[in-house]
Amino acid sequence: MNAIDKIRNEIKEVVSVLFQYELNDDHVILTQTKKEFEGDYTFVVFPLVKALSKSPQDIAETIGNYLVAQSENVTDFNVIKGFLNLNLENGIWNDLLKNALAADNGAGIGNGKKVLVEFASPNTNKPLHLGHIRNILLGWSMSQIAEANGFEVIKTQIVNDRGIAICKSMLAWKKLGEGTTPQTKGIKGDHFVGHFYVEFEKFFQNEYKDWQKSAEAKDVYTSESQAEEIEADFFKRYKNTYFNTFSDIGKETKTMLIDWENGDETTIALWKKMNGWVYEGFEETYTALGVSFDDIYYESDTYLLGKKAIEKGLDSNAFYAKEDGSVWVNLEPNGMDHKILLRSDGTSVYMTQDIGTAIKRNEDHHVDSMVYTVADEQDYHFKALFAILKNLGEPYADQLHHLSYGMVDLPSGKMKSREGTVVDADDLIAEVIEEARKSAEERGGLEGLSEIERNEVYKRIGIAALKYFIIKVNPRKRMTFDPKESVDMQGTTGPYIQNAYVRIKSILRKAGDDFKLDAFEQYDGQINEMEKDLLQQLHAYNELIVEAYLKYDPALIANYCYSLAKSYHRYYHEHTILKAESEALKKFRLNLSYAVANRLKKSMLLIGIEMPEHM
Repeated sequence: MNAIDKIRNEIKEVVSVLFQYELNDDHVILTQTKKEFEGDYTFVVFPLVKALSKSPQDIAETIGNYLVAQSENVTDFNVIKGFLNLNLENGIWNDLLKNALAADNGAGIGNGKKVLVEFASPNTNKPLHLGHIRNILLGWSMSQIAEANGFEVIKTQIVNDRGIAICKSMLAWKKLGEGTTPQTKGIKGDHFVGHFYVEFEKFFQNEYKDWQKSAEAKDVYTSESQAEEIEADFFKRYKNTYFNTFSDIGKETKTMLIDWENGDETTIALWKKMNGWVYEGFEETYTALGVSFDDIYYESDTYLLGKKAIEKGLDSNAFYAKEDGSVWVNLEPNGMDHKILLRSDGTSVYMTQDIGTAIKRNEDHHVDSMVYTVADEQDYHFKALFAILKNLGEPYADQLHHLSYGMVDLPSGKMKSREGTVVDADDLIAEVIEEARKSAEERGGLEGLSEIERNEVYKRIGIAALKYFIIKVNPRKRMTFDPKESVDMQGTTGPYIQNAYVRIKSILRKAGDDFKLDAFEQYDGQINEMEKDLLQQLHAYNELIVEAYLKYDPALIANYCYSLAKSYHRYYHEHTILKAESEALKKFRLNLSYAVANRLKKSMLLIGIEMPEHM
């Protein structure tokens, strides 16, 4: 039990002794006193007013007087409108430093329970892009935060390797590829296949424009449009209908999809070859981002499991079939509408495979909960999925969470994969590393390192700039990614935090034999306000990682790292460390600096960022 927990217990004791009222641990919240008031930690007494039938002032003063008289930890107090501000004795700060220097393993709220975190989940018709990066970084961070909280984590993804979009790339390559491969073209596999997805869209757009001039199109327009509608608007909205009804290439694509589902050997062979190219490309990007997976699921497998689950749902009347053979579920009791689960031709939809995937994952891992990292465009989809799984009686259905996040825009607007106007993940990674190299060379300081070592530094700084820019924003918020701002080496950035760590490591190297992490030595001198602030931030870590997990918000960790780094930078500029007034104070400040560096390194790893030793 640390010193702050002791004070919490003392507050519970005084309330019990003087007011005959038992406080729960959740009601004894101590927060860092605001800088405009005197005190170290603050206890809010307002929740006790109704239970004790006393004024906030009386309650706070009674508790404060008792603690000053009876506690070894509290030296003084003041009350500001029901806020009890406590001054703590010197030993408390030594205790906090000692705890910070010790290995901490989080709060252990997971207690070994299994949580499966899904992220990435790309389509095999295009390379990973900026939107995928936000998904991947959020999912990876949540998996690390879950592990820090004592959960057993399974990191997974569902690869959308089948369907009409995949067939578009396949058909375009078949028509336009002329037997070329990523190797013959010298192009990364996922970029190679993505090129044909864009080419398909161009081909379709030209076909659609030609069709709009035909007599058939004029007949459709005359029969289905309203007189006041503008022709261009009609055809914009009619595009999908045209693809499914009139388009020659649309018919070819749907035929290819049906051939695939029927197991046509030629179609399957082409599918395996092109997906293989994509997987090789994906793996390169994952490696560059420093992420990995424990298990991978494929829609081509799980959609069949989904179909079986739907058959069972029909037998149990959880679902119903329409006259055309399509299968639906009535979600009106759940505040939604009717949702299609199988098309009339027997082909599956995304919901089909998601049902099968959830069931398969539970069979494989017997998880206690699942977290889906998917953009907020799919909020309704996951609300429906969770309701369907509950209707099916799946035992884990109450422990499903959608980590919904806002889309990523560019300063110039939305990204559009089919038009080729996306920021490829690989290009972005290369860009931020190059910007890091330029910045590092301008500053200097890496001259003593080998080329390999320098390149590793550039990579860590560049990747930190990219990851931090993405993670520091609350997941629910839509964000605009500005490449120039992301690689800025000053301000609220990953490199700024890394610089605090590198600065401390330099200090510790200069200290040499004067700094040894051996037996902890109590410091009896005066501890200043900046040192108290750093120690309070170090102490807040365990509660913070619990909050970050419960709120599914890695941004809390990112902002914590920035606050801690900023406080240390200010402390470094205002106080000497190696030339402190006494050996005891130097030892204390070296220990404090080491604790800050260690916490920064550990916290940044939770959001996927590694620290360099030099910058």
